[in-house]
Amino acid sequence: MTELKACKVCNVSRQKCYGLAVSSLDQLKLKGGEALGFSPSASVSVVLEEDGTIVEDKAYFLCLPANTKFMLLHADEIWMHTHQIDGGTAQPYRVSASLEVDGIDHVDGIESWHSLAKQLRQDLASIILMSEADLQSLIDVPCFDLAAALDFSQQKTQVLQDTLQRMLDRKEEERQSKELLRLYLKAMEQEGTLDPQEECAKLDETDGVQVEAAAGFSSTTLMVLKDKKYPETRLSNEELQMVVKQGVEVMMEVLGRDSERTSALVQACESELSKRLHRVQALQSLSAQNQSTSQPQAERNTRAKRRKEHTR
Repeated sequence: MTELKACKVCNVSRQKCYGLAVSSLDQLKLKGGEALGFSPSASVSVVLEEDGTIVEDKAYFLCLPANTKFMLLHADEIWMHTHQIDGGTAQPYRVSASLEVDGIDHVDGIESWHSLAKQLRQDLASIILMSEADLQSLIDVPCFDLAAALDFSQQKTQVLQDTLQRMLDRKEEERQSKELLRLYLKAMEQEGTLDPQEECAKLDETDGVQVEAAAGFSSTTLMVLKDKKYPETRLSNEELQMVVKQGVEVMMEVLGRDSERTSALVQACESELSKRLHRVQALQSLSAQNQSTSQPQAERNTRAKRRKEHTR
């Protein structure tokens, strides 16, 4: 009699999870698919829930320890880290051909880390234009996989991921500092020592109300705009451009806010976008200067080498 292996299976959103006892990989697909409500004729693939490793070798399956947790995927579903799925509570993500823009694959509005890695390989300065969600997705990628995508050594890739983490930490520290300042100014206002208009000029209040997705914004972008303080630091360059392009009147309707608060938000997004573009231009200018100065030095080194060979 074939030995049974205890294991767990879940769907792509991790909202359904069942315990099974199976004897083979094929039986795992069959019984797991049935438990998760998959169609018997559906094409199912198996990955490790922890890191998305594809499990297709039967011998490898038998070598895995008991109570390993697997994720069963339809043909149009992909594994994602729990941090990339709205804090681990989102609905299943599916790859959609209609969401492909300029050859870049998206997953329900979230750009895959492969395309982000491609951007970095072409221009490392593009880090400045990435949102916090983009940076977090690159940090969450296993170092070996990201190194292969960037054609970097693992040591260099680890340094890059550490740098990205420090960038995120600094952004969070900035938000906390602004929040402390907001609380201080609010306390001063309550004591009657600060004009409320002065507080509005110093701070961006971005408390939101519940509205449906509109004006082409994804649900994730709307959530950031409505529920996060200082959302301009969390949005990607493209999302900032969209806010600025829509303008105050459209954003008032989308967010359900008054003119003053919406105008402050749009201005903050425009300022953040301008700041990022200036950083990119500065990096590109510095890179061009380094290339121009290194070329004469290389020529001098070549001439010196030729003279040395001639004297010999």
